[in-house]
Amino acid sequence: MRRNEVRDGGAGDVEAALDELYALPPSDFVARREELAAAARTAKRADDARRIRAARRPTLAAWAANLLRRSRPDEAERFLELGRALREAYAALDPSGLKELSAQRRRIVSELSRQAAGLAREAGHPLSDAVRRDVETTLRAVLADPEAAGLWAGGRVESTLTPPSEFPSDTSGAQDTARKAPRAPARTPSAPAREKDELAQRRAERQQRLARAREAAREAEERLRDRRTEREDADAALERARGQHREAEQRVSAAENQLRDARAELERAKREHGEAEERGRSAAAALSRAERDAEGAARQVERAAKGTE
Repeated sequence: MRRNEVRDGGAGDVEAALDELYALPPSDFVARREELAAAARTAKRADDARRIRAARRPTLAAWAANLLRRSRPDEAERFLELGRALREAYAALDPSGLKELSAQRRRIVSELSRQAAGLAREAGHPLSDAVRRDVETTLRAVLADPEAAGLWAGGRVESTLTPPSEFPSDTSGAQDTARKAPRAPARTPSAPAREKDELAQRRAERQQRLARAREAAREAEERLRDRRTEREDADAALERARGQHREAEQRVSAAENQLRDARAELERAKREHGEAEERGRSAAAALSRAERDAEGAARQVERAAKGTE
């Protein structure tokens, strides 16, 4: 759909309109929102018009987070999976698993925020340090809060998302939570065997969740390394292209100088050619007059000679 078009039918129109809006830079959001809402009203889709009109312009940090979600879908999915794994590890009070995943979380949040800043810069909207910190805060919230994760997954974040206070920011939080968790009552020797089986099953499920989380985190880190390598290659190619561009500009400048000199030389040659033609015409006229004078003088001599005979 072209930028100035608005479709006027179909159940998915309002969703498509909202997706379009949240993909725009904040500076373009309001004007386009009004266009889309007006088109929906004209098409007699009052509910859609109200939904579109209710959309709030995202902050620059929120727009950058949405841009990252749309531009890096594979990495975003792995990031969402890492968040699910972190929340499961926290819920299961698994300090060792949470410690490992938290270290990966810090690396991935830093790398993804760097990618978001690069995407925003390429789109013509560089991020300040403060805005980039807001992007990192939003990404941490996506890891910690299922609601924030769902909002970011839809690509319609409006403002900086904040992680819940009860979610640990480092491994000490998990260890404190584990220490504060109530201890299970001591089992008497007569406890049923099935309770032991249930406990073993819960431990096995927890280990499976942790294994899945580790695999998801490992894949995310591999993907980030690949992206980093691609970016380094792109930067190197860009630097080479800049060097070639500078050399081409220098050659063009030299050629332009040569062309100016050649044109000046041509103008001088034209002037000299014109002056030479003028001199030639003057010389021809003078020669013609001299020939006529000489002929007249010869006739006078001839007449004078006859008169003396």
